[in-house]
Amino acid sequence: MFTGIIQGLGAVRSITRQGGDAQLALTVPWDMKELNIGDSIAVNGACLTVTAKSEREFTAFVSAETLSKTNLTLLKAGDPVNLEKALRMSDFLSGHLVLGHIDGLGKIREKTARAQSITYGVEVAADLVRYIVEKGSVAIDGISLTVNRCEKNRFYVNIIPHTAQMTTLQVRKIGDPVNIETDVLGKYVERFLQPRQGIDLDFLKSHGFAD
Repeated sequence: MFTGIIQGLGAVRSITRQGGDAQLALTVPWDMKELNIGDSIAVNGACLTVTAKSEREFTAFVSAETLSKTNLTLLKAGDPVNLEKALRMSDFLSGHLVLGHIDGLGKIREKTARAQSITYGVEVAADLVRYIVEKGSVAIDGISLTVNRCEKNRFYVNIIPHTAQMTTLQVRKIGDPVNIETDVLGKYVERFLQPRQGIDLDFLKSHGFAD
């Protein structure tokens, strides 16, 4: 589990295809001593497991499923990536609860300077729109952001200079694909509200709960 507060920019050293899967090697801006093989790190918001490490580098296996759902499939040597270590129970929850499970890809359709900030308009698939609400939370490439407004299948976020400087948003341009993770709360609420199997009006009437 993560918070969407990016802890540093890494860089792709190599990405090696292995059939439909891939092996991803990344250089990192911190000492890997405190992390162990088997630990989780979010890379552009996608939760990956450390399979090997050295002082300032780690390797992770990327499954075909993850490649099909994220922009990790487009990475090449030298590309920057957003990094966040897994949340510890004692950490501050500065962003929002982010699972590192990407729901799908969005595309940057607008990028507008506003004072010192930048407003991004991001287009998402219709099946994700219902989970994105005004003033709610969304993770873009693993970055916890607040939704300013929604219009049809597009939502808007405001990026302050610090966020742009510390993340891959500094190099994102119109047309670029970005990883989207919607707030998990909405998905659970939707699931709970779905009718239970076999429970309908006739069932309720037969058990005295409806006339």
